[in-house]
Amino acid sequence: MKKRILIAEDESIIRMDLKLTLEDHGYEVVGEAGDGDRAVELAFLHKPDLVLMDIKMPKIDGLKASRIIGTQLDLPILLITAYSQKEFVEKAQQDNIVGYLVKPISEANLIPAIEVALHQSEKAKRLKASIQDVKREVEKRKTIERAKGLLMEKENLSEPQAFKKMRDASMSRQQTMESIAKEVLELYK
Repeated sequence: MKKRILIAEDESIIRMDLKLTLEDHGYEVVGEAGDGDRAVELAFLHKPDLVLMDIKMPKIDGLKASRIIGTQLDLPILLITAYSQKEFVEKAQQDNIVGYLVKPISEANLIPAIEVALHQSEKAKRLKASIQDVKREVEKRKTIERAKGLLMEKENLSEPQAFKKMRDASMSRQQTMESIAKEVLELYK
C-alpha cells in the first residue's frame, strides 16, 4: 500500500517539485498546503502517514501547525526549512517531529529521510500500542486483586481460596476473571 504524504510548503515551485519527486518514488501525495492553517485542515481531513512541513509559512507557522497536528492527531512530521540556526532546531524538538531537512532539498536527501521518518513513526506507534496493552493488563490485574481482597475480607477466605473461587466461577460461567472480579466488586461495594 502506498504511503500517504501531505506537503505543507508556501513556495509553490518547491511544493510541486516535492510532489513530483514523491510520486516518482511511489508515494501518494494526499494534499498540498501553502500555509499552516491549511496544513492543519488537510491533516485532519486526510490523516496522512507523514507530513512534510515548512517552518516559515503564512498565517500560522510550521512549528505551531506541527504542535496542533501532533497534539490532536499524533501524526509524524518531517520539517523542511531554509533555516538551520540552533533556535529553529531547538523549537523543532517536539515528540511528533521525526526529522529536519535543510533546503535546498535533493532527492538523495529527501527519500532516505522520508523512509527513516516513516519507519520511526511505525516503531513509535507499535511502542505506544504495547504500552496501552500493558496499562490495560495492569488495570485488569488490579481489579482482580481488589476483588480477591474483598472476598478474603468479606467471606473470611485465604488468598488461594479467594482466587480459586473466582477462577472456578470464571471457568464454569465461561467469563473472564476480570468480569467475575467486577461482579465481586459490585456485590460488595
